[in-house]
Amino acid sequence: MRKIFVLDTNVLLHNSDALNVFTDNEVVLPIDVIEELDIFKKDSDEKGRNARAAIRTLDELRAHGRLGEGVPLKGGGILRIAMHADIKGLLDLSPEARDNKILMVAYDLQQKGNRVIFVSKDINARVKADALGIKAVDFEKQKVDVGRLYSGWKEVMVDKRDVDYFYAKKFLAITQDDMFPNQYVLLKDKANDKHTVLARFSFKRKGAVPLRPDINDVWGIKPRNKEQAMALDLLMNDDVKLVTLIGKAGTGKTLLALAAGLKKTLDEHAYKRMLISRPIIPMGKDIGYLPGTKEEKLVNWMKPIYDNIEYILAVRRRKEHIEDLIDSDLLQLEALTYMRGRSIPNQFIIIDEAQNLTPHEIKTVVTRAGNHTKMVLTGDPYQIDSPYLDTSSNGLSYAAEKMKGQGMFGHITLTRNERSDLASLAAELL
Repeated sequence: MRKIFVLDTNVLLHNSDALNVFTDNEVVLPIDVIEELDIFKKDSDEKGRNARAAIRTLDELRAHGRLGEGVPLKGGGILRIAMHADIKGLLDLSPEARDNKILMVAYDLQQKGNRVIFVSKDINARVKADALGIKAVDFEKQKVDVGRLYSGWKEVMVDKRDVDYFYAKKFLAITQDDMFPNQYVLLKDKANDKHTVLARFSFKRKGAVPLRPDINDVWGIKPRNKEQAMALDLLMNDDVKLVTLIGKAGTGKTLLALAAGLKKTLDEHAYKRMLISRPIIPMGKDIGYLPGTKEEKLVNWMKPIYDNIEYILAVRRRKEHIEDLIDSDLLQLEALTYMRGRSIPNQFIIIDEAQNLTPHEIKTVVTRAGNHTKMVLTGDPYQIDSPYLDTSSNGLSYAAEKMKGQGMFGHITLTRNERSDLASLAAELL
């Protein structure tokens, strides 16, 4: 029996191409989904763009038949728009709520003997569907298994002579087939687990090579553990064009990225400027809710960045302040809203709190990189403010998993909290 997938509005707001992934099945859009898309299409954010894209797709499909009767999809299967379903037996659900009207369509189709699956990114909607006896699932495309997420490094057990050989020759051939470019290895003596060496896997040379010597002091910031050392090695390597750093609060991901960016921009002049951005999530829409110019509005959202840079400048004993760097055009703070459509060459770009971006938004941001631009994505997948993203479906986790194996990409998951003893205890217990 052909399955019928009833899609919630948030699926199309998350991925406007979702209509084409249910091959050889029937996709049903309740009429209330169309009405909700009409509401969101006016927004200037990613949800608004996805709403407009989905509406354009539906308009193009009208050329192939009547949407109310069903039209073929390019990915296979059929799309149909369903009118309201008047279900007398669901009096416990408010008939005026759009979410409930969408569920009523799914319930009606199932009562008619169809094999129905309700697809929604809204947890509460899935719970209500389950209570009605309807199979409910999240939209799985562009999701990764966060429990098996690529960590960026691994332990490799070797003989004592291999560790000694690496110290002497600065190289050790590795024959394992499951190694990725720019993956790090902790070479560990089988007979003595204290006899170790940290190295980076060079895909070109097919072996382990030493970490860069300049990571021991990057603008006064010294790595406090092996994960931070690996992260700094990636950040200071100009051949690695995209770096993802995942870690909980206090693991140092943003501080390390900023220190590397300052050194690369101000000292080495490897990049024209450092550009920093982060999603504007808590206020709900855009920075227009705050008074002042764009720069004045951004100050409120960039306070964590200001704090980190001022700390680095103090450690470095530099006389400049962050305003001096901005005035000299060596540092630019930008809203993600204004990055769309740009080509940004010769810059060290940091996107902080990237876990609040969708996979499509991450793609949009990364494709802004011009020639000789390095991009760093940092964030904590366990602290997500967006209502329709989770640890597995956010853009940061997706990028870290999908980009592994590429020669210009590197990733590290940081686990140790180095901010303070109190921060470590709070991260563990609260």
